[in-house]
Amino acid sequence: MQPDPVAQRSRLTRYLERAPGAVLTAYAVFAAFGAYFCMYAYRKAFAAGKFAGAVPLFGLELDRKTVLLLAQVVGYCVSKFLGIKIVSELAPARRAVAIVGCIGAAEVALLLLPLLPTELEAVALLLNGLPLGLVWGLVFGFLEGRRTSEILGAGLCASFIVASGAVKSVGKMLLDAGAPEVWMPALTGALFLPPLLLCAFLLHQLPPPTAEDEAARTKRAPMNAAARAAFARAYAPGLVLLVGLYVALTAARDFRDNFAREIWDALGYAEAPSVLAAAEVPVAVFALLGVAVMITIRDNRRALLAVHATMLIGVLVAAGATILFRAGAIGPAAWMIAVGSGLYVAYVPYNCVLFDRLIAATGSVATAGFLIYLADAFGYLGSSALLLYKNLGQPRLPWVDFLAATAVAVGVAGTAVYLACAAYFWKKTGPAHVKTPVSSPSPVIGSPPT
Repeated sequence: MQPDPVAQRSRLTRYLERAPGAVLTAYAVFAAFGAYFCMYAYRKAFAAGKFAGAVPLFGLELDRKTVLLLAQVVGYCVSKFLGIKIVSELAPARRAVAIVGCIGAAEVALLLLPLLPTELEAVALLLNGLPLGLVWGLVFGFLEGRRTSEILGAGLCASFIVASGAVKSVGKMLLDAGAPEVWMPALTGALFLPPLLLCAFLLHQLPPPTAEDEAARTKRAPMNAAARAAFARAYAPGLVLLVGLYVALTAARDFRDNFAREIWDALGYAEAPSVLAAAEVPVAVFALLGVAVMITIRDNRRALLAVHATMLIGVLVAAGATILFRAGAIGPAAWMIAVGSGLYVAYVPYNCVLFDRLIAATGSVATAGFLIYLADAFGYLGSSALLLYKNLGQPRLPWVDFLAATAVAVGVAGTAVYLACAAYFWKKTGPAHVKTPVSSPSPVIGSPPT
């Protein structure tokens, strides 16, 4: 006799299946936000330290902190390539356990940092980055394919915008309290372990998308290698352009994030550590509003066009604010916030709404996790390349000048790419190509099955 799948679901899951849409949405946002916010304690807290000095690498004397960042980014990048397969094929029932396992492995790697000699510290950060790169896809897998995926994705994206500054502020406080620099990352991670376990548990209780969700956004299912290849071939020109720009966006966003302390110090805020977190609040608000408003557009094809327009505005804001800052028209704090807002407005949709709407507009049975990890894998290659270029090609160029040049370059490239991709996908999702209707009936998640 086969077990009853309804009876096997927990009492909390059964309650959520019957709960009003607003309750389930708030629950999902809280659990996803919390889980990914906690992940950042294991990834970004160490950047609050200076890790001064130089270490030998490939016969060169490189900045110690840059080597550590590069090692973590390389591990993160490898993880993204692995995630193309792992995240797109993993069964939903195993996601929560995988989240806890990945972050637990990352914390063990941080414990190696104070135990290894300076010349081998990078190994600890490489091992730390390897499992962490899988966490985004595991968390987003709980949220995609729903009629309010924009709101859920916005809530999830809010975590990595505000968490980076917040966990670095926690790390800085531990340093100020006397914690050794090499122990600070692991200590910060230990503080965030209890809320991480709670949020992973809450995610595991989240019911799957309803039949109404699938009708509006298409069914989401694991993709094998053949399915991934077929989708990539079908939309190759647009995907290549989008992923190419994402490489530049990831590099610019990561540079601003990883060296936020050095950039703010150069701008005159060395004695204000709280700015690391406070400045990211308006950045989060602007970036997430750009995503959340997409829920008001029911037609998936038009929503996809609107996403491209929003991302275009983002890169123009980053470049325009930099030009104004260089001309003396705005101050340094306003510039940092504007650059961050512009970069994140263009960057955030890749991680939630862009590919979710693309799949829905094409009528494909697929998973957004595959496309997110395809973009991320190459994006972190770009981040690694930018770190090396700054350290080897422009070692004397000030942090502020380097960020300014990068923001302008992204603005120019982004304008061309978004205009071209908007035209391409508008054609590819037209009536002659689309497989299913592209309109959402209503923006409500978690309605009881009829």
